[in-house]
Amino acid sequence: MSQEYPSKSPSHRILSVLVENRAGVLARVAGLFSRRGYSIFSLAVAPTDDDRFSRISIAVDVESAPLEQVVAQLDKLVNVVDIRELHPDDAREAELLLVSVSADASERSQVIQLVGVFAGRIVDVARDAITVMVAADPEVLDDFENLMRPYGIVGLQRSGRIALPKLEGRLSSPSQDASGYTNV
Repeated sequence: MSQEYPSKSPSHRILSVLVENRAGVLARVAGLFSRRGYSIFSLAVAPTDDDRFSRISIAVDVESAPLEQVVAQLDKLVNVVDIRELHPDDAREAELLLVSVSADASERSQVIQLVGVFAGRIVDVARDAITVMVAADPEVLDDFENLMRPYGIVGLQRSGRIALPKLEGRLSSPSQDASGYTNV
């Protein structure tokens, strides 16, 4: 079953939450959302370039609760260092998809061609299946996932949205390829 991800519309916002890199912090953040009944479309967490901190990217449904209320509650958590709202129009969003699909020798070239169109990578090959990795805008991954379904999805995992603010004062206006990434 294909998971529907929110489109780039005012119905969701990405919160980029810088937290202390300590045990239990993610559980406290997730617990806050659960206790308050806030809806989360996506949640991804990883250490930053500074080992003392992790960044949590949360795609929040702003129709389930006012964003200001969510931010105020997050700000009360002791391990939260900084909170930034990233409106979809002002952010670069990405997500990673790993998918294994059935592809015998007669279908393999078709799958490989689609992987190339979406700027993906083949990460594993077996006699009757292939595993690919694609990183792109979440909406582009929805399209790729739907194109893989007719081949038969053996396994699928998506990372969840991550985002950074768009750069100000860009030197040029680069074009985007099919993956949604900017060509430089």
